[in-house]
Amino acid sequence: MLRAFHSNWTRPFFVRGADRPYAVEPFELLTTALSALAWRRENGPIRMICDSEAERYYESLGLCFLWDEGVHPLLDAVPQDVNAMAFWAAGKLYALSAMPSPCVMIDTDFVCWKPLRPLVEGLDAAAIHREDIMPDIYPGPAAFPQTHGFDFAALDWSVQPLNTALAYFGDDAFRRYYTDTAIRFIRCSPGADDVLTYMVFAEQRLLAMCAAKRRARVKALSDLPALFGGAQQGYFTHIWGFKQQMRDEPALYEDFCRRCAARLRRDFPDAAARIARVPVLTRYFED
Repeated sequence: MLRAFHSNWTRPFFVRGADRPYAVEPFELLTTALSALAWRRENGPIRMICDSEAERYYESLGLCFLWDEGVHPLLDAVPQDVNAMAFWAAGKLYALSAMPSPCVMIDTDFVCWKPLRPLVEGLDAAAIHREDIMPDIYPGPAAFPQTHGFDFAALDWSVQPLNTALAYFGDDAFRRYYTDTAIRFIRCSPGADDVLTYMVFAEQRLLAMCAAKRRARVKALSDLPALFGGAQQGYFTHIWGFKQQMRDEPALYEDFCRRCAARLRRDFPDAAARIARVPVLTRYFED
């Protein structure tokens, strides 16, 4: 059995100037459901770590049942001075800091269809895949002029970052070391002025750097060609690269949501009946 968690920190939604009530797009609600239910079927319990705004939202839709270990609004405690524009995924790191190992951090647009434990036995940590060190995404230390008091010199800049759409933490001391280091970087960068490089450094590059520094037993569970080309044998589905394409093409959006609804009805019929009652999702369950 492996315990997992989703996370949802809504503050970035509002600091981006949203002038509407908080909401999640229908396709992401459907992948959230598949992610949670598939995890429970194949691996173990899962919880949602979020803030009160997200908790109210899931309650209003009647979706809190997706997480058998409940919905926990721990992210209300994220300090107010965290730069939510630059560090839009900081909630994941604060959620992980509150989740003892062994645990799995999984994004709501990521589905693990098979048992994960055989892939992570004996590891201190694992992530879904490595990332190439592209200078425009993963630049050197000179690209962080808004960071003060953080020791960049102690890090190995040659190790490839680890994508954390799914990340396993088996060793609790390493989990604490990584989250402490990443959160310290965030707190040292209140004036961060780039919405990509600062966040992926904190979340993904520092994971690999921390593993190298601690000589942790760490592994990439797949790679991009396998993940998106099918060679990973049906283990994983990650929607990230398809999101903008769906937004740009309504027919793709409709087809994807209907396929998700069909998979829910096939694999999780009782849950699907409840999900189909969510007003923004009902249409995708209709024949």
